[in-house]
Amino acid sequence: MKVDALNWKILQHLQQNARLSNSEIGRQVGISSPAVSERIKKMEDAGIIHSYRTVISPFETGYQLKAIITLRAFMGKLKPFLEKVKTYDEVLNCYRITGNENIVMEVVLRNQKHLEGLIDQLIIYGETKTQIVLSHVVANNSIKPIKPL
Repeated sequence: MKVDALNWKILQHLQQNARLSNSEIGRQVGISSPAVSERIKKMEDAGIIHSYRTVISPFETGYQLKAIITLRAFMGKLKPFLEKVKTYDEVLNCYRITGNENIVMEVVLRNQKHLEGLIDQLIIYGETKTQIVLSHVVANNSIKPIKPL
């Protein structure tokens, strides 16, 4: 499916607020509510839109630390880790990467003691490095349209 300029506008509005009504999106992009609904349905069917979700602020729910943890897995420990990491509530995102480390994780924690406990669980799988996040410089999960060359 081609994502034309109008579809990009619809996607941008949904990324900013997925709870906007089709009529409000239509008003903002200049088409009817049924036309918006049809375009959204086609993008869902094509896998361009694959979910809607609520983003919760970790800081407002008691998690006072955010950290980036990299892991260099020990021989034979990567596959077991890839299964185990799915069970950690603290892990917001986990990526398998290239380079010296195998894994990079974004985690939220209540405090330093909580961080220490998580690291204690991780070190059985490999060598960790931890960086504490001080602030967000760019916090954007939106995908912007890429203009053709």
